[in-house]
Amino acid sequence: MALATRTDRRPSLARTVWDSTVGKKAVMAVSGLIMLSYLVLHMLGNLKIFFGPGEFNHYAHWLRTLGEPFMHYGWTLWLIRVVLVVAVVAHAVSAYQLSRRDMRARPSKYVHRKPRASYATRTMRWGGVILGLYVVWHILDLTTGTVHSGGFESGKPYQNVVDTFSTWYGNVIYIVAMLALGLHIRHGFWSAAQSLGVGSRTRDRALKAAADVLALTLTAGFVAVPVAVMTGVVS
Repeated sequence: MALATRTDRRPSLARTVWDSTVGKKAVMAVSGLIMLSYLVLHMLGNLKIFFGPGEFNHYAHWLRTLGEPFMHYGWTLWLIRVVLVVAVVAHAVSAYQLSRRDMRARPSKYVHRKPRASYATRTMRWGGVILGLYVVWHILDLTTGTVHSGGFESGKPYQNVVDTFSTWYGNVIYIVAMLALGLHIRHGFWSAAQSLGVGSRTRDRALKAAADVLALTLTAGFVAVPVAVMTGVVS
C-alpha cells in the first residue's frame, strides 16, 4: 500500500511581509523616501537654470558621465531610472492594494459621515493619478521630445525647458502637477514616518512641521522655473 506524502509549502518571508498590511505600508514608505530623495536632488539640479544655459547644459551632460570610467556613458543615469521605475511601481501597487483592502473593510453604508482626514489625505488618490500622468507627459516632452512644443534639440535641455514653459499649457500642466506633488509629500512624509515606526506622540508635531517645510520647499523650488520663464528672468 503506497503512502501518500504531503508537503506543506509555507509562503516565503518576503511573500508573508508583502501580503500583510504592515508590509505594504513599509513598501510604500521606503519607495516613497527613494522618490523623495530623487526629487530633492532633481529640484536642486533644476535651479541651475538660473545660472544660464552653459551651466544648465553642462549639468545635464554631467549626469550622463556619472561613474566614468568605471561606468559607461549614460549607464549610471539609466541605473537611477530603473531604481525609480521600480520604486514608482512598488509605491503605486501597494497603494492600490491597500486602498482596495481598506474599502473592503469598511461598512457598506454610513448614516452620518464626517470627514476627519486633512485635505491632502483626501486627495492622495487623485493626486497620485495626476503625478503618474504628469511623469508620462514630462518624459514625452523633455526626454524624447515627442510632444515638445518647439523644435526639440537633443543635448540642449536649457532651450527645451524654455520652449516648454513659453506655452500656457506647459505651465498649467507643470504647476498643477507640482501642487499635487506638494500635497502628496505633505501627507506622505508623515505617513512614512508612522509606517517605519519613527513617529510618536512627542515627535508628531516636529514630523508634521518637517513635512510642511519639505512640501513647501519642493513645490516652490520646482514652480520657480516656469515662473522665471514666464516673467522673462530665464529666457
